[in-house]
Amino acid sequence: MTVSSHIEELKKKHQSLSDAVEAAQRSPGIDDLEVAKMKKEKLHLKEEIARLSS
Repeated sequence: MTVSSHIEELKKKHQSLSDAVEAAQRSPGIDDLEVAKMKKEKLHLKEEIARLSS
């Protein structure tokens, strides 16, 4: 797997998580801890994308 294809895969995962966070925040009764976990994973992906892109 090339670095650019790996970055693209990470970007897809990041977008998917972003969509999931937005959907979860609109849902009543969603577990705040679960949203926090998704946000943390999203940040981790963003940092990994930035690291690989430089």
